[in-house]
This record gives sequence, structure tokens and C-alpha cells, in this order.
Amino acid sequence: MDIQVPSGSGAFKLCQEMELLEFPDKFVIRSLESPDQAFSIGRFDGKIETQIGDSCSGSHSKVSKIYGVVGTIRLLAGAHVLIITSQKKVGTYLGFPIFQVMSMKFLSCNEALRRSTSQEKRDEAYFMTLLRTVESTPGLYYSYGIDLTLNLQRALKLTEERASKPLWKQADPRFVWNRNLLEELIECKLDPFIIPLIQGNILSFQTVQFLLKDAPANITLISRRCTRRLGTRMWRRGANLEGDVANFVETEQLLELEGFKSSFLLVRGSIPLLWEQIVDLTYKPRLNIINHEETSKVVERHFHDLTQRYGEVMVVDLTNKHGDEGQLSMAYAAEMQKLPHVRYVSFDFHHHCRNSNFDNVQLLYDQISEDFEKQGYFLIDSEGKILAEQKGVARVNCIDCLDRTNVTQSYLARESLNSQLRRIGALSSTECISMFGEIYEKFKTSWAEQGDEISLGYSGTFAMKSDLVRFGRQTFPGLIKDGMTALSRYYLNNFHDGIRQDAMDLVSGHYTVNGNRPSPFQLNGFESFLYLPVASALLLGSLTVTTFTLNQAGRTAHHLVSSVLWAGVTAGLMALVKANGRQFCSRPRLCGLL
Repeated sequence: MDIQVPSGSGAFKLCQEMELLEFPDKFVIRSLESPDQAFSIGRFDGKIETQIGDSCSGSHSKVSKIYGVVGTIRLLAGAHVLIITSQKKVGTYLGFPIFQVMSMKFLSCNEALRRSTSQEKRDEAYFMTLLRTVESTPGLYYSYGIDLTLNLQRALKLTEERASKPLWKQADPRFVWNRNLLEELIECKLDPFIIPLIQGNILSFQTVQFLLKDAPANITLISRRCTRRLGTRMWRRGANLEGDVANFVETEQLLELEGFKSSFLLVRGSIPLLWEQIVDLTYKPRLNIINHEETSKVVERHFHDLTQRYGEVMVVDLTNKHGDEGQLSMAYAAEMQKLPHVRYVSFDFHHHCRNSNFDNVQLLYDQISEDFEKQGYFLIDSEGKILAEQKGVARVNCIDCLDRTNVTQSYLARESLNSQLRRIGALSSTECISMFGEIYEKFKTSWAEQGDEISLGYSGTFAMKSDLVRFGRQTFPGLIKDGMTALSRYYLNNFHDGIRQDAMDLVSGHYTVNGNRPSPFQLNGFESFLYLPVASALLLGSLTVTTFTLNQAGRTAHHLVSSVLWAGVTAGLMALVKANGRQFCSRPRLCGLL
């Protein structure tokens, strides 16, 4: 079968260079390439007008160059338009430039705020805080010429009619980060301005004298984060009732060499049971498996969806076999026994790879190599002839689907790359990419950086264990870095991620602002506390007074009694904070856990 590599959106052309004109009563966004393509947004009511005529020829206060319209969102007092204010080219995908969003800005059209109640004004202020959080969302990428949400194998199977449509109509909605924000632009038929963004990571590097044939080659890593259960590390765990899981990421490794194009897919995602791990100021909160009559159906729905999309699924579970994690792993294994068409492999990563012995991942590969090689990869030659198709996918998970998962996926990706290069003829049967130092170093660095980006989106920090990917062992600087990362995760999980989760729920449409429902921010009791400042002030204050009185304790009986009393107060406060740890943590207000 001969096919053509996708040529972007065919005859349809997206606006690439745009300018923003700010008038007293409206914003106008206009294409610089085709000035007749423009639309306006009213600054008082947020109304979009597509027929603006000569109305943009009047006096305007400011003109700015922008790089895209991400979408719109309506809050209590009006609309807000999100635009891309700066970008950076990070590589190419099948010949098309890829850009990373470097900065975004919301344009506010909320004149109605002046007529709002005091509670509505407070709510709107919190929503605006969430929008500012959205503006700094990491890891957003896009292209004006090709849909980044589809892997090569799926993209090449598009019908000619669909491939000529606007990018947003071609896109896989699972991976369109701004899909909810595009609704109004779609309704107004502003296709030339609609740019699907993916959240994840895109890394592309080019090398010369790649292997034995001195042929230039490109290897591109693209990770696409699913938006169906979008969230932060501790507030989105496991699956929802529809079978969508937290931190689900499809990673594609694309090889381009001497006219050949090869694509290899891996997926990761949280354990598809109903479970939670609520922060409570402890370093490692207790993990709770939710007993629900729908659990088996949730697991079945999840794997049915994967099978429909990817073919045969092989599960690689890297969780520990003791403690809370072990209980969850056992529950997972028990559910997988009910799905005989899905192979489940349990590999205790921490046990087998203790003392930073990364090479022991080979023990896992020995177990799965036969099925892994049968799943294969997608390969076409320079004439577009399909030489091989990927018939299945490995689904890898640990608890967070970050650190251990990334180490293991990089190993599987390396094995697949070796197989592809041998098939193309760039390697002999006895050669592997690890024998070519400079190329292999870039390969490992790309996978480590890719892991960092995925981790930033979920946990707010870089990945841990990246030394294992880069060097195959733990280094002392890497050990220090992992310690600092662990502390950062603790702080963010306990005292910041509630707001970040609300921002994700708002931008993804999981929460819709409605002025007719009660305010989600009316707080009572402990919930009105300011999280970390309150807990810290109570403990530090009592510890300071206790220390002072202890220094005076030897002077009089009165000082001794005071010391004992303040020590009791301190112990009581510590017990109070521990008992109500969840109440002192930042937590989301907009949506429930499931």
C-alpha cells in the first residue's frame, strides 16, 4: 500500500502572523498575511463579531504582534480571550515547524463586574487568580501546518476529505489542551484562527553521520497528555467512572532516516482503579482504594478504549509489592485477571533495581520481549509504502507514572529503535545504538528532558531518577537533585496544588462557571484558614515561647511551671495540626475527586 505523508491542512491555511489592535470598545485580531481575515471582541460584553468592515480603521491605543488565539472563557462578569504573546521554534515534525508557547495573556471583557454583588466580586477575583495560573501552563506546543495530536500511523490513515479540513477537525480531542476554550471560535466559524494545542513535550534533534552510512537523521519525541482526567499529582489519581485515568500520556518516538519514517508508540497512565491519596501534611499520605460496585466495569472500559485505539495492550506495572502501594498493586492484578485478552506483567522496580542498578530492567524485558517485538512499530519507505504497522502498545505505570515509568519507557524505546535501524539497514544484527556514543547521549538526554516536561505538568517539578536515564546509574549530584525535587513536590502538593487543580478544571471545562449556582468559595471553620501560614505561625510561635521559658526554667518554680504549660500547648497544637492535616492543605474547590 502506497500512502502520502500528511501535508498539513491541504488547501486550508491557518493564520500565522497576527496583530492585536486595542480600541476603547473592542479588541480586533487581524491576520497580517490576509488583512481581510479578522474578528473583534467587545470589551464590554465579550461579543465576537466576524464582519468588522472598516470599524478597525479608527483610533486605537495599542498594536501588538501575537502568534495565536488559544480560545475564550466566560466567567461571572464577562468573557476573557487567551492569546499567545510569545513563542519559540523547537523543531520540526514531518517537515513542519513546531512551536512552544512561551507566554500567554488573557484579554478581559468584563464590564459587568461593576454590577456584581460582593460575593460575585470575590468569586470573580478567585477565578481571575485561576486564569493567571492558566497563563503560566507549562509544556504547550502547536504547529500551523500539521495536526500534532495524531501519531504518524493514525495521521496517514486519514481520508483525503478529512485531511483537507481545518486542523481542529482532524485532531484527536483527547489531546487538544484548549478544546473547551475553542467552542466559541468554532461556533463563529473562525477556522483560520483555531490552533489546537497539545500539552506534553516535543523534542527534536538532528545529527549528522548518524550511523554506518553517514546519513543525516532526525529523532523526534512527542508526548501528548490526555485532557479527560486532567489534574495534579495528588488531586487526580486513578480513574473516573468512565475509565479515563489521570496522567495518561501517549509518547511517540519518530525516526526519519534516508527517506524512511518510523513511529513507535508507548502509553502511560495511572492505575485504572478508583483510588485516592489525599494530602494531609505527612510526607507520604495514606493511599485509599475506593470500594465501588463499578470498579470492574471501570477497568474494562479503560482497556476496551485502549484496545480500540492501539490494538493489543500489554500492561507493565512497576509498583512496589509492600505497604499501601502493594495493596493497590494486588487489587490491580486481581482486576486484570478478569481481562484475559490483556497481558499483565508485574515488575517491582524498586526491588529489582535497588542500588541504582538500571541494567536490571533487562530482567523485565526478558519477560516481555516476545510480545513487545510482536507489537512492533510503524514504518514506511521513501515512496510511502507501508513496510510495518504497530499492532499493539505497552502501557507502563508506577504510582505517579513519572519517574520509574520514564526510566522503563526509555529502555523500551531504545530496544524498538535498535530494531527499526536494523530493519532499515542502518545497523547490522550485532550492532545497537548504544555503541555510538554521541548519538546515544543525545537519545538519553532527550528521554530525560521529556520525562521532566511530563513531570512538570503533573507534579509541578522535574522528574526524579533522571540520572538512570542519562547515565544508567545514580550520581551524587543526581541524588541531591532528587532530594530537592522530593521536598518541592511535598510543598506544592500540600500548599499549592489545590489552586492549580481548580485552574485545570476550569480551563478544561470540567467545571463550568454558572452565576445561578451557589458560590464554591464560601468557606466555613478550618476551611477559612490560610493553609501553610496558619499552621507555621501556630507551631513556630508556640515553639519559640516554649524555648524561651525553658531557658528560664531553672531560675524559679514559676518559670518551670510556665515551661511545662507552654510545652503542653505546643504538643497540643502539634497534635491539632496533625489531626486536621487535610484542613491545613491547599485543596481544590470546584470539582470532586472522581
